[in-house]
Amino acid sequence: MLPDPLMTSISTPAPELLDPTARTVGRHPLADGSGPTNARAAAPDVFGNIFIGIAGMIGAGKSTLAKELGDHLGIDTYYEPVADNEYLTDFYRDTARYSFAMQVYLLNRRFQQHQEIIWRGRSAVQDRTIYEDSIFAKMLAKTGLMDERDYRTYVQLFRNMSNFMCKPSVIVFLDVSPESSAERIRSRSRDVESKIELGYLQALYDGYQEFIESISKVIPVIRIDYERFATAGEMAEVIKREYLDASFLRRVTAFDPAR
Repeated sequence: MLPDPLMTSISTPAPELLDPTARTVGRHPLADGSGPTNARAAAPDVFGNIFIGIAGMIGAGKSTLAKELGDHLGIDTYYEPVADNEYLTDFYRDTARYSFAMQVYLLNRRFQQHQEIIWRGRSAVQDRTIYEDSIFAKMLAKTGLMDERDYRTYVQLFRNMSNFMCKPSVIVFLDVSPESSAERIRSRSRDVESKIELGYLQALYDGYQEFIESISKVIPVIRIDYERFATAGEMAEVIKREYLDASFLRRVTAFDPAR
């Protein structure tokens, strides 16, 4: 049986716990491309300091929604590290060989980005959260595309890193079917994604359903049928309504990201 990460703390540590000299973002080395694309005015007072995570399948439209929300709310927008991902081509060419390297690379990059959002202390929206990495790793191990020993190492690394992570204010989950995901992938015509098979997306979809059930016990999740999504303004209103609903917030400090 594949191991699951233990219930992990999601407290907010001081940045100096990771680097004693890094009391400000400007003095801490960050991954290339990890910074915000727009440093605008603070988010509307109704939100205060909000950290919005956009979650969803490959091709679900996370980047589009992140950009539109960032522009509409006037907050920093962080995108998934894709353009400069030096493992991406190799991963899709020989998934079994490069699965572990790919997952560790993404975990490291997303951890740096996640911490930058917290340390800057400004409202932000992030295209794909660090917690979703565990879905891909577990799915790769389940399907035999990642060695179980490598997966156990990944789990241990994720647990250790999670001790230094502060949870987002809310996660917006774009719920699309494996078939819709496949169609969206084809329509954007990225060469590295041309070999993604429907079976892979179906396994990934199942992983996302487990993930949402688990993470929603800790972090407020707004589940959106993307086919019915209209405008960023309307999406912002949905987030405001759910975020400000006290009954929607779960006052829990731990979760199992891969259960």
